[in-house]
Amino acid sequence: MEKSALRIAFTGPESSGKTTLARWTANFFSLPYIPEFAREYLEEKPQYQEADLVFMAQKQVEWWPQGALVADTEMHVFQIWSQEKYERLDAKIYTELNRQVFDHYFLCAPDIPWEEDPLRENPLDRERLFTIYENELLAHLRNFTVLRGDLQTRQEVIKVIISSLMKA
Repeated sequence: MEKSALRIAFTGPESSGKTTLARWTANFFSLPYIPEFAREYLEEKPQYQEADLVFMAQKQVEWWPQGALVADTEMHVFQIWSQEKYERLDAKIYTELNRQVFDHYFLCAPDIPWEEDPLRENPLDRERLFTIYENELLAHLRNFTVLRGDLQTRQEVIKVIISSLMKA
């Protein structure tokens, strides 16, 4: 696979290292980094409804260019967020979930300390949410690697996986 087409996504529960690792990966491999639209949106509108969640998911997809990228988030995040907060999954999110294409997903384990952030909502059940993410990635037959441990350990795993993808 050529570097010019490599599409990588980071996923997992809140405060599990997604943004730090996505930025590092994009920088290390000289790939475009695509931030999380929801973070920017919610800084301006911290009180949101289900329609806002659907809007954020649609805008996130619009932010993903064709070709190579490292995504700080993806549609499983919106799927699980919707199911947890609203006990349902909007059809638009479901459609985007099934339409998204990434060559590899990195599922970040919540084995690092929680970092307080006014936009985060689930400090006490990250392990339960991690299991949901893992089960969803398996159910959707996603190619993924679980990232555990400290930053350096996670970075070494990312290097090995992405290097092997680039050689494929």
